[in-house]
Amino acid sequence: MNLDQITYYFTYVLFTYGDVSITVSKIIQVPLILFVMWFVVTRTGRLIKKALLAQKMSPDAVLLFTRIYLVLCIAILVFTTLEVLSIPLTAFAFVSGAIAIGVGFGAQNIINNFISGWILMWERPIRIGDFLEVGTAKGVVETIKTRSTRIRRNDGVHMLVPNSQLLENTVTNWTLIDRNARSSVSVGVAYGSDVVLVEKLIMQVLNENTSILPAPAASVFFDDFGESSLVFNAVFWVCAESETMLRKVRSDIRFSIYKIFEEYNVIISFPQRDIHIDGEIALTRKKHHQSSN
Repeated sequence: MNLDQITYYFTYVLFTYGDVSITVSKIIQVPLILFVMWFVVTRTGRLIKKALLAQKMSPDAVLLFTRIYLVLCIAILVFTTLEVLSIPLTAFAFVSGAIAIGVGFGAQNIINNFISGWILMWERPIRIGDFLEVGTAKGVVETIKTRSTRIRRNDGVHMLVPNSQLLENTVTNWTLIDRNARSSVSVGVAYGSDVVLVEKLIMQVLNENTSILPAPAASVFFDDFGESSLVFNAVFWVCAESETMLRKVRSDIRFSIYKIFEEYNVIISFPQRDIHIDGEIALTRKKHHQSSN
């Protein structure tokens, strides 16, 4: 095959649109251009993301910037491809109208989640690393995608929540302003215990725990006269990023309370009942008669 034949094949016209001729060479150029440019775009995007994270920029801001960068690059790729093929944008007028009708009837939910994702990244009511409570599930936001947000629950399971649900429904963000969260531990002591001593011992445990924040100050409340115990409630604030961290702090406090109560002979109550009987108790015996044949 000589050069003239190769040139003939590459310049062979597959079809025409108006005055524009689409040749084999143009069809081959398009995937090559797309591949090279996409390789450059993705590599550059990784470098930009790495540089922004090195500058201590928040992960959600980095995600927003890289998402805008990716959209702009895709638009440039599309226009470059059309320029190589010499196809005017007016050629897609009919196609864009058909797509708009399809979006209106069948893709409302997808567009809703897409727009909601951009609102979440722009307004930042929910950020990467936030601890959320969505319905009965609790977890940490790992990433905000175009259609959904990925949340890692306390049990390690990943949950995908549509972005529109995060905007339309009530969502509790434990770490929207700061990482501080209030928690409490309740303990019941036996009736007859020295309540002043009990309060002092629980307060000592709270003051010795380094995970508890000094402000707002921790406090101990004589909460209630229970059926079998005098109920005390210790309220404190900690800097926690997840429910697991709060559970660990509460567990440490319970261990410490149990230990210090044993040292001072404070009895932790348990369910018990006092039975009072009015009148006398009479014991009767039943005589068994045996009959013989």
